[in-house]
Amino acid sequence: MNHSTLTTALAGFGTGLSLIVAIGAQNAFVLRQGAHRRAVLAVVAVCAVSDAVLIGLGVAGVGAVVTAWPAALTAVGLAGGAFLLGYGFLAARRALRPAPDAALSARGGVSGSAKAAVLTCLALTWLNPHVYLDTVLLLGSVASDHGSQRWVFGAGAVLASITWFVSLGYGARLLSGLLSRPKAWRVLDGLVAATMVTMGALLVAGA
Repeated sequence: MNHSTLTTALAGFGTGLSLIVAIGAQNAFVLRQGAHRRAVLAVVAVCAVSDAVLIGLGVAGVGAVVTAWPAALTAVGLAGGAFLLGYGFLAARRALRPAPDAALSARGGVSGSAKAAVLTCLALTWLNPHVYLDTVLLLGSVASDHGSQRWVFGAGAVLASITWFVSLGYGARLLSGLLSRPKAWRVLDGLVAATMVTMGALLVAGA
């Protein structure tokens, strides 16, 4: 790998990481699943593969097609906003009325449905129009500036996505000691609820 290729890949990695690390519904969900140790591999894989597909579409120039259909982004915004509001209210209910086994579940004593986790993760990813704006439009436009090395830039962004979600999903278990107390889960669920409801309201208002 020559110096130019490495520089382009690092630029893609840095740009991708700067967009992915921002606090959002998807990251909040991955953090919760990782802390609970529920379907972590499946959730991380869904997030990473989804990002890879979207980044690939952006690098290929699909962003121009997306901007030509603003009604599609409006529909996604309404559906995604409604979903996030619903998920946020569920998190708020958990925060206000925690289950008796909340602390036990943090240590892996209670198993969740992998199918439900995957479906929720898919919805949080693909029903969020900001994902399309960040990956397909923004990353795609930046990648186009690198000309023949745009796919190298895209590969760097994909690597950033994988690194982040693996770190978030599996690193969350390091908090298991802190989250062994029900009060800590109430705080986490409260933060998740605030994030989801705020983002959902913004999506509906901006659709």
